[in-house]
Amino acid sequence: MTQFLSLTKRNMLLYFRDKGAVFFSMLSMLIIIVLMLLFLGDMQIDGITGMLSEVPGRDAAADKSNAELLILTWTIAGIIPINAAMVTLSALSSIIKDRTAGRSGAIYTAPISRVTITLSYITSACIASVVICTMTLAVSEIYLCIKGMEVFTLSEHIRLFGMILANSFTYSAVMYLCAVFVKSEGAWSGFGTVIGTLVGFLGGIYLPVGSLSDGIADILSCTPVIYGTVMFRTVMTDAITEKTFAGAPAAMIGETKRIMGIDYSAFGNNVSAAECVMVVIIFGLVFTMIGAAATILKTHRDR
Repeated sequence: MTQFLSLTKRNMLLYFRDKGAVFFSMLSMLIIIVLMLLFLGDMQIDGITGMLSEVPGRDAAADKSNAELLILTWTIAGIIPINAAMVTLSALSSIIKDRTAGRSGAIYTAPISRVTITLSYITSACIASVVICTMTLAVSEIYLCIKGMEVFTLSEHIRLFGMILANSFTYSAVMYLCAVFVKSEGAWSGFGTVIGTLVGFLGGIYLPVGSLSDGIADILSCTPVIYGTVMFRTVMTDAITEKTFAGAPAAMIGETKRIMGIDYSAFGNNVSAAECVMVVIIFGLVFTMIGAAATILKTHRDR
């Protein structure tokens, strides 16, 4: 246990001491915010207000204000899981740095089990992600309250923190497995660029999930990304969705939630937020086991 804690602490310090790594791990979040503010957000707000205008007796000004809050909340709910992906990817760059600097040899020849080494890397990346994602949620909620959103309830805060833990764990395991096979910092940097774009697409950030074809939707259902995004959106947008569509037909509400990926169906079955959390955790456990096995095989092969 002492060895595990020491390695975990070391890996965390390597990440948080590198201010550039912390900044660039959040760059995807900043890009998405800019895209939503300048381009994509207005399109979706206009779509919602256009639908609501067809309902008699609506207050157009209130509808636009509520639609803006809904899209803002929807965007932030997608940013948090992307943060988890990019922070864990950046935190696990310590594996690549250890390898290129020749330090990994000393680590793997020490009297420490490969499983302990694997868990220390995954745990340190997970903790870093939890810290950054929690800060993102706190700052985002303050901004939403300033814009007129109600504060999330205690129950919602507990659920959101549990989702942050689950998401951070899974991305840590996924990124660790990828890091096992990458040999240079340049390759890891290029991999990070691809992942930043891919996660945004797989999570339904750039295009609403409901607007994609069934074939692509089925592919998304085979990844943990979409489940991570859906569970945050289900909880965070619940109150503002109800407020925005108050008095609107149930069919309109249901269709909007489906298109926006708030209500999600995988292979024809509706998936709740709790089920999304379970799926994400299962993905994390599977990738952790594969990562540990890959580490053992790779270190034996490299001898």
